[in-house]
Amino acid sequence: LGSRVPVNIEAIHLLWDELSDFEAGQSPMAAAHLMTALCEATGAWNATWAGAIRLGDVAPADPLQGWRVAAMQALHPVQPHPDEQHFKEIMQVWDRREIDPSFLLPMQNVGTFRTYSFRRELPEDWFETPFYRRHYGSVGTHDAIFVAFPLNADCESHFGFYSGKTFTDEEIAQLVHALRGIKWFHRHLMLGHGLIMAS
Repeated sequence: LGSRVPVNIEAIHLLWDELSDFEAGQSPMAAAHLMTALCEATGAWNATWAGAIRLGDVAPADPLQGWRVAAMQALHPVQPHPDEQHFKEIMQVWDRREIDPSFLLPMQNVGTFRTYSFRRELPEDWFETPFYRRHYGSVGTHDAIFVAFPLNADCESHFGFYSGKTFTDEEIAQLVHALRGIKWFHRHLMLGHGLIMAS
C-alpha cells in the first residue's frame, strides 16, 4: 500500500501513548486495548494476537518450516466457546500439518514485516471450502487481515483482524501503521509469554 492511502496519524500516536501507560504485568490488558481500538478503527468484529516461534530440527518436507503458534490471545471468544478454543482448534490443525492454503500465507516473506489477507491472496474457490465455512464463514468472518512483526529469526508477533466485509486499503494502512511503529510492544508481548529467547 502506497503512502497515498490516508492514515489517522494522531489517533495512532494517541494509541501508542495509551499502550505505554500500561504496567509491565498488564500485557494481556494492553493487547486487548490495542485490538479494541484497531477493531473500532477498521470495523473488524474480532482480533487475535499470536506469538509464533520456529523450532529446531525441522523436517525438510515441513511446508511451515518449523513454525508453531506458541501463545494466543483473542479479543472476543467465538460462541459457543467460552475462551480462545475456536482459534486454538485452527492452530491444532496447523500443528498436525493438515495444510490448508491459508496456512501458507504467513510463510511468504517470512522474517520480514508484512501483511497478508484472505480476500486479496486466496482464490475465490477457497471461500467455498469446508475449512473456510467451518472456521470463518460460520461465525461471520468474510475477510481477515494479518500483520506480522519479526523480532528475530525464530520469533514473530502476529495480529489478526476479522471482518464481515472486505477490508479497504485505508483500513489496512491504518493497521499497518499502528503496528509497524511499536517494536517495543511486540517484544513486550513475546517476553511476557517467555517466547523471545526461542532458538
